[in-house]
Amino acid sequence: MIFACVSSPYAVAENESTEQLDAQNSVEVLRKKHSENWGIAATMRSATIPYTEGGSQNVSSFVPMMFYEDDAFFIHGIEGGLRLWEEDEWRLNAILRMRFIDLPREVQNEIGGDTGDFGFQLKRQWGDGWYSDLDVLSDKDYRFHGVATLGKNIQGESFDLNATVSAIYKDADFNSFYYGLSEYRDEGVRLGAGVDFKAGFNGRYHVYSNLYLLGGAYATYFDSNVRHSPTISESWEGELFAGFGFFNDNRRTGRREISTRPYLRFAHGWATPSNIGEIIAGDIEKDPFNNQLTSVFYGHPLTDELFGIPLDIYLTPGVVWHWSSEVQSSSAELVMAIKAYYTIDWPTKWRIGIAEGLSYVNHITYVEQTELDEKGYEPSHLLNYIDLSVDVNLGDLFGKSSWNRAWLGYSIHHRSAIFEKASQFGRIKGGSNYNTVYLQFDF
Repeated sequence: MIFACVSSPYAVAENESTEQLDAQNSVEVLRKKHSENWGIAATMRSATIPYTEGGSQNVSSFVPMMFYEDDAFFIHGIEGGLRLWEEDEWRLNAILRMRFIDLPREVQNEIGGDTGDFGFQLKRQWGDGWYSDLDVLSDKDYRFHGVATLGKNIQGESFDLNATVSAIYKDADFNSFYYGLSEYRDEGVRLGAGVDFKAGFNGRYHVYSNLYLLGGAYATYFDSNVRHSPTISESWEGELFAGFGFFNDNRRTGRREISTRPYLRFAHGWATPSNIGEIIAGDIEKDPFNNQLTSVFYGHPLTDELFGIPLDIYLTPGVVWHWSSEVQSSSAELVMAIKAYYTIDWPTKWRIGIAEGLSYVNHITYVEQTELDEKGYEPSHLLNYIDLSVDVNLGDLFGKSSWNRAWLGYSIHHRSAIFEKASQFGRIKGGSNYNTVYLQFDF
């Protein structure tokens, strides 16, 4: 033990050199980024209406979707979550899932659009594509339901198919609120608990390069309490969805190193009553109450090309703070989006960018509330998110190579509901816009 503490100066130098080399190698490893599985899609969903409310037989909705998965986090279309624990074939997830409420289109904004459930999912892989899920979920008011699912993934040369059969237990509060409409209408009723059965499939078909077609179909058979409720006119509900998407399928293309780096973007913006078309045309009206926001976005690299075109594409979560003013209290906004940049190297290096995703705000802002009040809509906390930007590389602009990872830019921070086409956004038309300036730093 004593001899282990004695060493020559040559040994010390050798150890320091080894440590420096290891550190350098670690940096190189961190710099190596690989393309990741991701996707963004536009789909139309159509469902039969089981309610006696209104005269419509079907309701349709435009549903934008995102897809992403890594070792800790995933987004699968209308649900996302965190991997909490994993061992062998077992996995425990915390999940957040959108749930559609298929009321007639004409009453969706009055009564309420779709909702989101949160909870836990225990997943078991059985081999040969078979799996089972057990979900325990609640809405924001703690109305509970559980879902037991048996599914099978089928992969072909040009397609992926996921077939499932589920039993859905709903407690009495859940059944009463969503099917008995107990808090929506005077004629609403209290219902007991029950179990629905649901079966169907969803899948995608590879067309060309990053382009895929998406589709699916499901049927749900209601429990006896729901079937005999005076608010329900059908024993079954069917749903179809179809659309297209862009995916980076590593099963097909393989993982490869990409050139893009992670980034942090710091922005500050000012509200405007102008719509996005007026802003692009330069017709920008000033908000008389000078409402403002500050945001921080992280950019996680996904790929550096799409259809062979050099596009830097990122998964970009963000946190936005809306400052208080004489007409609004402060509020927080959470964003999850996928953003693409196209770089133009003339006369200096600059980029144009566009992001598509989801935005949730805990308190509706003044500029958004006033627009929707004028149109007679109930606002929605969850809306579609778009970010349009242009920025310039500060290193090129000022001839300083040490600034090459810094960008100065302008962006439009936009929340909207897709022109009454989306039931998950409350079937409204309108939203809010902010003109922002930002500094973005690549790691």
